[in-house]
Amino acid sequence: MQTSANPSLSKSNVQKITPKQPVRVRRPSREEALEAVRTLIRWAGDDPDREGLLGTPDRVVRSYQEFFSGYDDDPVALLQRTFEETDGYDEIVLLKDIRFESHCEHHIAPIIGKVHIAYLPSNRVVGISKLARLVEVYAKRLQIQEKMTAQIANTLDEVLQPKGVAVVIEAAHQCMTTRGVHKPGVAMVTSRMLGVFRTDPLSRREVLSMIGTPAAGSTQNV
Repeated sequence: MQTSANPSLSKSNVQKITPKQPVRVRRPSREEALEAVRTLIRWAGDDPDREGLLGTPDRVVRSYQEFFSGYDDDPVALLQRTFEETDGYDEIVLLKDIRFESHCEHHIAPIIGKVHIAYLPSNRVVGISKLARLVEVYAKRLQIQEKMTAQIANTLDEVLQPKGVAVVIEAAHQCMTTRGVHKPGVAMVTSRMLGVFRTDPLSRREVLSMIGTPAAGSTQNV
């Protein structure tokens, strides 16, 4: 694995964004949430008291508890347990095609796609299930794809302090496929590269080749 000798591309010149915890807000009571759903049903033009809709507010509230469970989890704490016994392994660790379901913070419409996470260990590795769980923590929040890409990469970089981190996300946004411009079949691709994957072109090409994404040459770097 080669590293760049160009001082203008040193890691110190790369903007680092420290992952932030979501702002804690007062959660309404369950009854307030149920009444909010009833209000939206009436606003849509239907009667929340008719037979087919009587159970809908409860189902929606329970769905929201699942959709947005990531607000209850600490992504940094999730990665605290790491392992040093790697027998000198110093090549890329990659977990591909991690499926996720999130919701657009602008329309609360589904975002469905997959995440590829890679890192080049320094002296510690983390269990691969934790990488998938890290994706879930951030996906189960109101999101935009660009921010989610950065959050996953920055958290992994902060906790493991590896030589490099690469995160690529490919996803379809139903806020533009089922409403608005109505353009189905469109995928958005974002990436965040840190460490050697940002400063060293050879390392960057290697990790993108391992990911194998068709859009590898045209990702939006966050």
